Amino acid sequence: MNIQHIRNATLVVEYAGKKFLIDPMLADKGAYPPFPNAPRDDQYNPLVSLPTSIEDIIIDIDAVIVTHLHYDHWDEAAKEALPKEIKLFSQNEEDAAEIRNAGFQNVEILQEDTVFEGIQLVKTKGEHGRGEILKVAGQVCGIVFKHSTEKTLYVAGDTVWYDAVKEVMDTHKPEIIVVNAGDNQFNEGGSLVMGKEDVYEVYKAASNGKIIAVHMEAVNHWTLSREELKTFADEKGFSTNISIPNDGDSFSF
Repeated sequence: MNIQHIRNATLVVEYAGKKFLIDPMLADKGAYPPFPNAPRDDQYNPLVSLPTSIEDIIIDIDAVIVTHLHYDHWDEAAKEALPKEIKLFSQNEEDAAEIRNAGFQNVEILQEDTVFEGIQLVKTKGEHGRGEILKVAGQVCGIVFKHSTEKTLYVAGDTVWYDAVKEVMDTHKPEIIVVNAGDNQFNEGGSLVMGKEDVYEVYKAASNGKIIAVHMEAVNHWTLSREELKTFADEKGFSTNISIPNDGDSFSF
């Protein structure tokens, strides 16, 4: 497999001969208002430019996976750029209806036993925060990819570490784990995605696995930098198990 980190949570995953685009946020730098009541709420999103052209990102994509509809995972630029007949997976009927309303004609709801071109796609649970903030944050999902010719890949999505994530790790034993690790927060309510301690729990649950930490420094409400996570991984002794890519970096496994 090959995983290219584009920006924020946007990935291009080549897996068992098929090419997936995950959580496309394709707008130009500064196209959208900041998330309010949050750090850097005077800075427009995305904070950084795409590392390559939209055309290069979407070329030869076989399917798109949208874990949820927050604009830093599915934006107007993606809706405009992607062909309306492309295969698109969403987490539930509510999201699927909204995506269809944008003109997409081939939308399927992910299940725990979805198969696409011989690749097993397992929808996994996620919690976009802890406590009261969940009422505002809404539903999210992750995905496990499985195929006889590939290592098992777990894209955790916008979730904190909690028992359902550990259950995914224990059940599927993924060798490659992509985590959204910017510790994004509003001024109140705590972490919306994984912080460094959450990432450490992922490492402990899969000490032989390789972690790729994304969703960092791209939208205004991030609180965990790449540099801080690197330092933490060094201190905790798992720096060889984690990659913290810059936008545009690729990894093959």
